[in-house]
Amino acid sequence: MKPRRKPAALRAPDYFPAENVLTGLDAARLLALGRELEQYHFVGCDLSEANLAGLRFEDCRFERCNLTTAKLGGAALQNVAFADCKLLGVAFGACQDMLFGVHFDHCQLRYASFGGKKMVGTRFAHCSLAETDFTNADLSGAAFTDCDLTGTIFHDTRLVGTDFTTATGFSLDPEANVLTGARFALAGLPGLLDKYRLVVEN
Repeated sequence: MKPRRKPAALRAPDYFPAENVLTGLDAARLLALGRELEQYHFVGCDLSEANLAGLRFEDCRFERCNLTTAKLGGAALQNVAFADCKLLGVAFGACQDMLFGVHFDHCQLRYASFGGKKMVGTRFAHCSLAETDFTNADLSGAAFTDCDLTGTIFHDTRLVGTDFTTATGFSLDPEANVLTGARFALAGLPGLLDKYRLVVEN
């Protein structure tokens, strides 16, 4: 029996037609583009509290955008990258499950929620994820590179092979999550022992 291959990480979109690189849009101007948005690069847009429900974004990139508490009910995020974005309180769990794929680099995701999402191989780099909720999510093979996970909620979360080696602030209950093959640095071990009130000394 052949061993299972590790799922390949989704490649972040990096090509956008010149006419699809748009700067400084507000919600009204974005919605005027239509409901099917493919290969768009949005730069410096203020979409805070915008109602983006039901839109489909495919192979898109948001850069230096503010999407704080934007509404994404029924929206499709199919290979969408966020860089240097504010995504405070965004309920990603309300997005469509089909082909859901996201990337985060230098983003503020405090109080965001990903409840029940399948996010195999997702990459979070240099992000603040304080108080973010991953209840019932599948983060197998995901990586939290140089991320702040203070108060982040992991419960019934699948973390098979997930990389926490450079993450900080996390607290994980090994009995309430699947941690097979998850990777941790020695300095992060106290985050696995909080429940037991053990003291780890150098």
